[in-house]
Amino acid sequence: MQRNAQQLSSITPTRRDFVRTVAASAAALSAIGPTAANAPDHMTPIGPRSRSARDPSATNVLRLGMIGFGVRARELHGGFLDDAGVQITLIADVCDARAAEGARLVNERRQNDACAVAATWRDVIADPSIDAVIIATPDHWHAEPAITAALAGKHVYCEKPLSLTIAEGRAIADAARSTGVRFQTGSQQRTEFGQHFVRAAEAVRNGRIGALRRITIGIGEPPIPCDLPAETLPDGIDWDGWLGQAPMRAFHSALCPIGMHGHYPKWRNYREYCNGGLADMGAHHFDIAQWAMAMDESGPRKIIPPPNGAKSGLRFLYADGVEMVHGGPTDCTFEGALGTIECSRGHIRAFRGTDPAAPDAPELIAPVTANEIALPRSSSHIADFLAAIREERDPICTAETGHRTATICQLCNIGYEVGKPLEWDPVTERFIGEYAALGNALLKRVVRKHH
Repeated sequence: MQRNAQQLSSITPTRRDFVRTVAASAAALSAIGPTAANAPDHMTPIGPRSRSARDPSATNVLRLGMIGFGVRARELHGGFLDDAGVQITLIADVCDARAAEGARLVNERRQNDACAVAATWRDVIADPSIDAVIIATPDHWHAEPAITAALAGKHVYCEKPLSLTIAEGRAIADAARSTGVRFQTGSQQRTEFGQHFVRAAEAVRNGRIGALRRITIGIGEPPIPCDLPAETLPDGIDWDGWLGQAPMRAFHSALCPIGMHGHYPKWRNYREYCNGGLADMGAHHFDIAQWAMAMDESGPRKIIPPPNGAKSGLRFLYADGVEMVHGGPTDCTFEGALGTIECSRGHIRAFRGTDPAAPDAPELIAPVTANEIALPRSSSHIADFLAAIREERDPICTAETGHRTATICQLCNIGYEVGKPLEWDPVTERFIGEYAALGNALLKRVVRKHH
């Protein structure tokens, strides 16, 4: 989030139309320097970092800026500072107290005064000494900083869900791909939580449970419109900056807490800023399902909402016949012709058949053998991102991957909203068929003009 942001009303859902996003962004990027401000419409790749950016190899120190310092950023910053080769030097937040507390915590940890408060998120990206940015804002504030940072040649670690709309996600993914920056979406279930999820994904990919038939995903419901009453806006909060592209409404501390806080704010419930509990955890659990199916750059073909108007039970159908269901007994459950694997952050279990009362079958999730697919592992999601920068490789959850997972969440919400069976083309990222017009009208949203 920030205090000076450009409008991204031209974000559109296709790769072809991404050039319009670039053109719309270029004028507002003038503060960053010639590389980003004069980016050509065809987006000639500029390599892993901006031509004008500092070379971190000269000092072996990566200098990072943080955009947003709420409860999630407070959790994240320590993981970055666990690496002695990282220095966080700038922090921006629409709440002055949170930005100040972030800088204090960093300086206390490093026992220096190297970290300062930036006036806006745009100043973080404009600083030529910054090598990478951490975006830990509400979801409706992911696209603008992420695209701007990529065009400036900064590496990006962006929290999940990656985007508010499918159009935004495509624009972010194209910006990362076109510029060659290292981009990690914060879907840390791929790397953490006892490796339960990577073990499940490997087992599915290696056919341990036979042909995959069905996946159930246990997550929350779609978002609701924000109906919070007005509260008095306190000093030290840039409310227009917090709202950004979202419709104007009165301040409420449930959305933007006053000062530093230790809870997850309620903006996650409301469609103006997020895609509900469905996306908040769906960005994790659908991600594992996509990974297990080797669908990191694709997606389902059909979206079938329940006939009774319920907000659970929507089904996705993939080209190979696999069915994925919104709703289930645990985070991720994979059912195959020969057995079932269920996994969550706290456990992983396998058994033969589909009856949970069956005895455990640990052989189904045993370590992979030499001839099987082995998925990448890392000590942490942050460590993987930092290694990707230093090794000049892709991290485990790229912008494209994050976009495809966020798309699943958004397709789910669209399916519930339309209430009709929809056909989806994961190549063009457009709806086709009888109800295509209804679905395609929801690929992007009206963007409020904001500074």
